[in-house]
Amino acid sequence: MMHDRGVLWLLMVLSCLALVGLGFSGILLSRAARIRIKLEARMAAVSVPHTRNAKLLASAFTRAAPKHNRSALGMSASLFGFDPSKPEQYPLRWWLILLLTMALTKVVQVLEEGVIGQISYLTMPVIWLMISRAVFGWAEQRRKSALLGQFPDTLSMIVRSVRVGIPVLEAMRAVSRELPEPTGPEFTRLIDQVTIGVAIDEAVMEMARRCGIPEYRFFATALSLQNQTGGGLSETLEGLADVIRKRVALAAKGKALASEARTSAGVLTALPIVTGVGMYFINPKYISMLFDDPTGHTLLAFGVLSLCTGVGTIRTIIRKSLS
Repeated sequence: MMHDRGVLWLLMVLSCLALVGLGFSGILLSRAARIRIKLEARMAAVSVPHTRNAKLLASAFTRAAPKHNRSALGMSASLFGFDPSKPEQYPLRWWLILLLTMALTKVVQVLEEGVIGQISYLTMPVIWLMISRAVFGWAEQRRKSALLGQFPDTLSMIVRSVRVGIPVLEAMRAVSRELPEPTGPEFTRLIDQVTIGVAIDEAVMEMARRCGIPEYRFFATALSLQNQTGGGLSETLEGLADVIRKRVALAAKGKALASEARTSAGVLTALPIVTGVGMYFINPKYISMLFDDPTGHTLLAFGVLSLCTGVGTIRTIIRKSLS
Protein backbone atom coordinates (compact mmCIF):
# COMPACT_ATOMS: atom_id res chain seq x y z
CA MET A 1 0.00 0.00 0.00
CA MET A 2 2.79 2.40 0.93
CA HIS A 3 4.60 1.44 -2.28
CA ASP A 4 1.54 2.31 -4.37
CA ARG A 5 1.27 5.70 -2.67
CA GLY A 6 4.93 6.42 -3.37
CA VAL A 7 4.48 5.62 -7.04
CA LEU A 8 1.36 7.83 -7.16
CA TRP A 9 3.19 10.76 -5.57
CA LEU A 10 6.08 10.30 -7.95
CA LEU A 11 3.74 10.36 -10.93
CA MET A 12 2.05 13.51 -9.62
CA VAL A 13 5.38 15.26 -9.16
CA LEU A 14 6.52 14.26 -12.62
CA SER A 15 3.21 15.49 -14.10
CA CYS A 16 3.59 18.85 -12.36
CA LEU A 17 7.15 19.16 -13.62
CA ALA A 18 5.99 18.35 -17.14
CA LEU A 19 3.26 20.97 -16.95
CA VAL A 20 5.74 23.54 -15.67
CA GLY A 21 8.12 22.64 -18.49
CA LEU A 22 5.39 22.97 -21.10
CA GLY A 23 4.34 26.33 -19.70
CA PHE A 24 7.93 27.56 -19.69
CA SER A 25 8.37 26.34 -23.29
CA GLY A 26 5.19 28.19 -24.33
CA ILE A 27 6.52 31.38 -22.76
CA LEU A 28 9.82 31.01 -24.58
CA LEU A 29 8.08 30.34 -27.91
CA SER A 30 5.79 33.33 -27.45
CA ARG A 31 8.76 35.54 -26.67
CA ALA A 32 10.64 34.26 -29.72
CA ALA A 33 7.61 34.95 -31.94
CA ARG A 34 7.35 38.52 -30.63
CA ILE A 35 11.05 39.07 -31.27
CA ARG A 36 10.70 37.66 -34.82
CA ILE A 37 7.71 39.93 -35.55
CA LYS A 38 9.66 42.95 -34.31
CA LEU A 39 12.63 42.04 -36.49
CA GLU A 40 10.41 41.61 -39.55
CA ALA A 41 8.77 44.96 -38.88
CA ARG A 42 12.19 46.63 -38.58
CA MET A 43 13.42 45.00 -41.78
CA ALA A 44 10.28 46.06 -43.62
CA ALA A 45 10.62 49.62 -42.34
CA VAL A 46 14.19 49.72 -43.61
CA SER A 47 13.74 47.94 -46.95
CA VAL A 48 10.27 49.04 -48.19
CA PRO A 49 11.15 52.72 -48.81
CA HIS A 50 14.04 51.59 -51.04
CA THR A 51 12.18 48.99 -53.08
CA ARG A 52 11.56 49.85 -56.69
CA ASN A 53 7.85 49.12 -56.78
CA ALA A 54 5.29 47.43 -54.63
CA LYS A 55 4.40 43.96 -55.78
CA LEU A 56 1.44 44.10 -58.12
CA LEU A 57 -0.61 40.97 -58.58
CA ALA A 58 -1.24 41.11 -62.30
CA SER A 59 -2.32 38.16 -64.37
CA ALA A 60 -3.10 38.15 -68.04
CA PHE A 61 -4.75 34.76 -67.88
CA THR A 62 -7.44 35.40 -65.25
CA ARG A 63 -10.14 37.99 -65.32
CA ALA A 64 -10.55 40.39 -62.45
CA ALA A 65 -13.43 39.62 -60.14
CA PRO A 66 -16.42 41.72 -61.13
CA LYS A 67 -17.48 44.44 -58.77
CA HIS A 68 -21.04 43.75 -57.70
CA ASN A 69 -23.17 46.85 -57.29
CA ARG A 70 -25.91 46.09 -54.77
CA SER A 71 -27.86 49.28 -55.42
CA ALA A 72 -31.16 49.24 -57.28
CA LEU A 73 -29.56 50.82 -60.36
CA GLY A 74 -26.66 48.37 -60.30
CA MET A 75 -28.91 45.31 -60.04
CA SER A 76 -31.19 46.63 -62.80
CA ALA A 77 -28.17 47.37 -64.98
CA SER A 78 -26.81 43.84 -64.57
CA LEU A 79 -30.27 42.48 -65.39
CA PHE A 80 -30.48 44.49 -68.62
CA GLY A 81 -26.82 43.82 -69.49
CA PHE A 82 -25.22 47.28 -69.30
CA ASP A 83 -22.78 49.07 -67.02
CA PRO A 84 -23.72 52.66 -66.10
CA SER A 85 -20.10 53.34 -65.05
CA LYS A 86 -18.93 52.81 -68.66
CA PRO A 87 -21.08 55.17 -70.76
CA GLU A 88 -18.35 55.40 -73.40
CA GLN A 89 -19.11 51.84 -74.52
CA TYR A 90 -22.55 52.68 -75.88
CA PRO A 91 -23.48 54.89 -78.87
CA LEU A 92 -26.35 56.51 -76.93
CA ARG A 93 -27.25 57.12 -73.32
CA TRP A 94 -28.29 53.87 -71.66
CA TRP A 95 -31.77 55.16 -70.84
CA LEU A 96 -32.31 56.14 -74.49
CA ILE A 97 -31.32 52.63 -75.56
CA LEU A 98 -33.79 51.20 -73.05
CA LEU A 99 -36.57 53.40 -74.47
CA LEU A 100 -35.77 52.30 -78.02
CA THR A 101 -35.71 48.64 -77.04
CA MET A 102 -39.03 49.14 -75.26
CA ALA A 103 -40.52 50.51 -78.48
CA LEU A 104 -39.12 47.53 -80.39
CA THR A 105 -40.59 45.22 -77.75
CA LYS A 106 -44.00 46.78 -78.33
CA VAL A 107 -43.70 46.05 -82.06
CA VAL A 108 -42.86 42.40 -81.29
CA GLN A 109 -45.83 42.24 -78.89
CA VAL A 110 -48.18 43.49 -81.59
CA LEU A 111 -46.93 40.75 -83.90
CA GLU A 112 -47.30 38.17 -81.15
CA GLU A 113 -50.84 39.31 -80.42
CA GLY A 114 -51.93 38.06 -83.83
CA VAL A 115 -50.72 34.59 -82.86
CA ILE A 116 -51.27 34.09 -79.11
CA GLY A 117 -53.68 36.93 -78.31
CA GLN A 118 -53.63 38.79 -74.98
CA ILE A 119 -51.01 36.44 -73.54
CA SER A 120 -48.47 38.40 -75.57
CA TYR A 121 -48.55 41.13 -72.90
CA LEU A 122 -47.10 38.68 -70.39
CA THR A 123 -44.08 38.06 -72.64
CA MET A 124 -43.16 41.75 -72.94
CA PRO A 125 -40.78 41.90 -69.90
CA VAL A 126 -38.84 38.85 -71.09
CA ILE A 127 -38.62 40.15 -74.65
CA TRP A 128 -37.53 43.58 -73.40
CA LEU A 129 -34.73 42.02 -71.36
CA MET A 130 -33.58 39.86 -74.27
CA ILE A 131 -33.55 42.72 -76.78
CA SER A 132 -31.82 45.09 -74.34
CA ARG A 133 -29.11 42.57 -73.50
CA ALA A 134 -28.59 41.87 -77.21
CA VAL A 135 -28.24 45.59 -78.03
CA PHE A 136 -25.90 46.37 -75.13
CA GLY A 137 -23.86 43.23 -75.85
CA TRP A 138 -23.56 44.23 -79.50
CA ALA A 139 -22.32 47.70 -78.52
CA GLU A 140 -19.74 46.31 -76.08
CA GLN A 141 -18.51 43.73 -78.59
CA ARG A 142 -18.23 46.41 -81.28
CA ARG A 143 -16.08 48.54 -78.98
CA LYS A 144 -13.88 45.58 -78.02
CA SER A 145 -13.34 44.74 -81.68
CA ALA A 146 -12.30 48.33 -82.39
CA LEU A 147 -9.89 48.32 -79.43
CA LEU A 148 -8.37 45.03 -80.55
CA GLY A 149 -7.99 46.23 -84.14
CA GLN A 150 -6.17 49.41 -83.04
CA PHE A 151 -4.04 47.76 -80.36
CA PRO A 152 -1.17 46.52 -82.62
CA ASP A 153 -0.65 50.07 -83.95
CA THR A 154 -0.79 51.33 -80.37
CA LEU A 155 1.96 48.95 -79.27
CA SER A 156 4.05 49.75 -82.33
CA MET A 157 3.84 53.46 -81.54
CA ILE A 158 4.90 52.84 -77.94
CA VAL A 159 7.78 50.57 -79.07
CA ARG A 160 9.11 53.15 -81.54
CA SER A 161 8.92 55.88 -78.92
CA VAL A 162 10.71 53.80 -76.27
CA ARG A 163 13.48 52.80 -78.69
CA VAL A 164 14.35 56.43 -79.43
CA GLY A 165 14.57 57.22 -75.71
CA ILE A 166 11.12 58.62 -74.98
CA PRO A 167 9.71 57.53 -71.58
CA VAL A 168 6.80 55.11 -71.55
CA LEU A 169 4.44 57.67 -70.05
CA GLU A 170 5.19 60.19 -72.81
CA ALA A 171 4.71 57.47 -75.41
CA MET A 172 1.27 56.76 -73.94
CA ARG A 173 0.53 60.47 -74.01
CA ALA A 174 1.33 60.49 -77.73
CA VAL A 175 -1.03 57.54 -78.21
CA SER A 176 -3.81 59.44 -76.45
CA ARG A 177 -3.31 62.41 -78.80
CA GLU A 178 -2.88 60.64 -82.13
CA LEU A 179 -5.08 57.56 -82.11
CA PRO A 180 -8.85 57.81 -82.72
CA GLU A 181 -11.63 56.42 -80.60
CA PRO A 182 -11.86 54.24 -78.66
CA THR A 183 -8.13 53.80 -77.99
CA GLY A 184 -7.31 57.51 -77.73
CA PRO A 185 -9.87 58.32 -75.00
CA GLU A 186 -8.85 55.24 -73.01
CA PHE A 187 -5.20 56.32 -72.92
CA THR A 188 -6.27 59.89 -72.16
CA ARG A 189 -8.09 58.60 -69.10
CA LEU A 190 -4.99 56.61 -68.13
CA ILE A 191 -2.78 59.71 -68.41
CA ASP A 192 -5.25 61.70 -66.29
CA GLN A 193 -5.12 59.05 -63.56
CA VAL A 194 -1.31 59.02 -63.55
CA THR A 195 -1.29 62.84 -63.44
CA ILE A 196 -3.31 62.92 -60.22
CA GLY A 197 -0.95 60.45 -58.52
CA VAL A 198 -2.06 56.93 -59.43
CA ALA A 199 0.83 54.55 -60.09
CA ILE A 200 1.25 53.72 -63.75
CA ASP A 201 0.95 49.96 -63.04
CA GLU A 202 -2.38 50.44 -61.30
CA ALA A 203 -3.64 52.82 -64.00
CA VAL A 204 -2.80 50.35 -66.76
CA MET A 205 -4.45 47.49 -64.86
CA GLU A 206 -7.57 49.63 -64.38
CA MET A 207 -7.62 50.36 -68.12
CA ALA A 208 -7.36 46.62 -68.81
CA ARG A 209 -10.34 45.99 -66.53
CA ARG A 210 -12.38 48.68 -68.29
CA CYS A 211 -11.57 47.36 -71.76
CA GLY A 212 -12.24 43.74 -70.86
CA ILE A 213 -10.05 42.13 -73.53
CA PRO A 214 -7.16 39.73 -72.81
CA GLU A 215 -4.63 41.64 -74.92
CA TYR A 216 -4.82 44.68 -72.63
CA ARG A 217 -4.27 42.41 -69.63
CA PHE A 218 -1.15 41.03 -71.36
CA PHE A 219 0.03 44.61 -71.87
CA ALA A 220 -0.61 45.50 -68.23
CA THR A 221 1.19 42.37 -67.02
CA ALA A 222 4.22 43.02 -69.25
CA LEU A 223 4.47 46.63 -68.09
CA SER A 224 4.09 45.64 -64.43
CA LEU A 225 6.77 42.95 -64.63
CA GLN A 226 9.12 45.31 -66.46
CA ASN A 227 8.71 47.96 -63.76
CA GLN A 228 9.33 45.39 -60.99
CA THR A 229 12.18 43.37 -62.47
CA GLY A 230 13.57 45.47 -65.32
CA GLY A 231 14.32 44.18 -68.79
CA GLY A 232 13.67 45.22 -72.36
CA LEU A 233 10.15 46.59 -72.63
CA SER A 234 10.38 47.32 -76.35
CA GLU A 235 11.16 43.69 -77.26
CA THR A 236 8.31 42.42 -75.08
CA LEU A 237 5.77 44.83 -76.56
CA GLU A 238 6.97 44.16 -80.09
CA GLY A 239 6.43 40.43 -79.60
CA LEU A 240 3.00 41.10 -78.11
CA ALA A 241 2.08 43.29 -81.08
CA ASP A 242 3.12 40.52 -83.48
CA VAL A 243 0.99 37.97 -81.60
CA ILE A 244 -2.02 40.29 -81.64
CA ARG A 245 -1.64 40.92 -85.38
CA LYS A 246 -1.64 37.18 -85.98
CA ARG A 247 -4.76 36.78 -83.83
CA VAL A 248 -6.55 39.55 -85.72
CA ALA A 249 -5.52 37.99 -89.03
CA LEU A 250 -6.76 34.58 -87.86
CA ALA A 251 -10.11 36.07 -86.84
CA ALA A 252 -10.40 37.79 -90.23
CA LYS A 253 -9.61 34.48 -91.94
CA GLY A 254 -12.35 32.79 -89.94
CA LYS A 255 -14.84 35.45 -91.00
CA ALA A 256 -13.77 35.01 -94.61
CA LEU A 257 -14.32 31.25 -94.39
CA ALA A 258 -17.77 31.89 -92.90
CA SER A 259 -18.66 34.47 -95.52
CA GLU A 260 -20.70 31.95 -97.52
CA ALA A 261 -22.89 31.19 -94.54
CA ARG A 262 -23.21 34.89 -93.71
CA THR A 263 -24.21 35.67 -97.30
CA SER A 264 -26.76 32.86 -97.26
CA ALA A 265 -28.24 34.24 -94.05
CA GLY A 266 -28.48 37.72 -95.59
CA VAL A 267 -30.13 36.40 -98.75
CA LEU A 268 -32.63 34.29 -96.81
CA THR A 269 -33.46 37.27 -94.63
CA ALA A 270 -33.92 39.72 -97.50
CA LEU A 271 -35.77 37.34 -99.82
CA PRO A 272 -39.18 37.40 -98.05
CA ILE A 273 -39.02 41.18 -97.68
CA VAL A 274 -38.08 41.77 -101.32
CA THR A 275 -40.73 39.31 -102.47
CA GLY A 276 -43.40 40.99 -100.35
CA VAL A 277 -42.53 44.46 -101.65
CA GLY A 278 -42.52 43.19 -105.24
CA MET A 279 -45.90 41.54 -104.81
CA TYR A 280 -47.27 44.74 -103.31
CA PHE A 281 -46.35 46.69 -106.45
CA ILE A 282 -47.62 43.92 -108.77
CA ASN A 283 -50.89 43.11 -106.96
CA PRO A 284 -51.59 45.43 -104.02
CA LYS A 285 -54.98 43.89 -103.27
CA TYR A 286 -53.47 40.43 -102.87
CA ILE A 287 -50.73 41.46 -100.41
CA SER A 288 -52.99 43.88 -98.49
CA MET A 289 -54.90 40.89 -97.06
CA LEU A 290 -51.98 40.44 -94.65
CA PHE A 291 -52.71 43.87 -93.18
CA ASP A 292 -56.52 44.07 -93.45
CA ASP A 293 -57.77 40.58 -92.65
CA PRO A 294 -57.44 39.03 -89.13
CA THR A 295 -56.22 35.77 -90.64
CA GLY A 296 -53.65 37.77 -92.57
CA HIS A 297 -52.47 39.33 -89.30
CA THR A 298 -51.90 35.84 -87.90
CA LEU A 299 -50.02 34.69 -91.00
CA LEU A 300 -47.89 37.85 -91.02
CA ALA A 301 -47.04 37.42 -87.35
CA PHE A 302 -46.09 33.76 -87.89
CA GLY A 303 -43.93 34.75 -90.86
CA VAL A 304 -42.07 37.52 -89.02
CA LEU A 305 -41.49 35.42 -85.91
CA SER A 306 -40.26 32.44 -87.90
CA LEU A 307 -37.96 34.71 -89.92
CA CYS A 308 -36.48 36.23 -86.73
CA THR A 309 -36.05 32.75 -85.25
CA GLY A 310 -34.24 31.52 -88.35
CA VAL A 311 -31.93 34.53 -88.51
CA GLY A 312 -31.11 34.19 -84.81
CA THR A 313 -30.35 30.49 -85.22
CA ILE A 314 -28.04 31.09 -88.19
CA ARG A 315 -26.18 33.88 -86.38
CA THR A 316 -25.75 31.71 -83.30
CA ILE A 317 -24.32 28.86 -85.37
CA ILE A 318 -21.89 31.19 -87.14
CA ARG A 319 -20.80 32.84 -83.90
CA LYS A 320 -20.22 29.51 -82.17
CA SER A 321 -18.21 28.21 -85.12
CA LEU A 322 -15.94 31.30 -85.02
CA SER A 323 -15.44 31.36 -81.25
